[in-house]
Amino acid sequence: MSAEAAEVSRPSRRGTLYRGDPGMWSWVAHRITGVLTFFFLFAHVLDTALVRVSPQAYNEIIETYKTPLVNLLEVGLVGAVLYHALNGIRVMLVDFWAKGPRYQRQMLWGILVVWLLVMIPGAYFMLVRTVSDMFGGAS
Repeated sequence: MSAEAAEVSRPSRRGTLYRGDPGMWSWVAHRITGVLTFFFLFAHVLDTALVRVSPQAYNEIIETYKTPLVNLLEVGLVGAVLYHALNGIRVMLVDFWAKGPRYQRQMLWGILVVWLLVMIPGAYFMLVRTVSDMFGGAS
């Protein structure tokens, strides 16, 4: 085999090592959003339990949640939970519907469209007060 033929037959190693299609990336995103949601719920249970131990400490923690950064994180949390829920429905359809595997790619693009249609106005309404407080304007 010539050196040129060997060079042509070797796969390129540029970019990411993972070369999956959109369905595989949705699998990765599903796992990441699931883990993020778990950690949020864990923190939520801890801070809610704090009210029984020290109501004053609980109130101080709740006040730290009323910041623009936390508001932005809340938008991310809603996006993660929404994607995880919609993709979970898609996964169930792929697993339990006879035609699911055939339409899995179309369902993926469908959930992404639904996600955008819900997240764009949702993010607007979640962030409007924070933006108004930070940059002025009517509340």
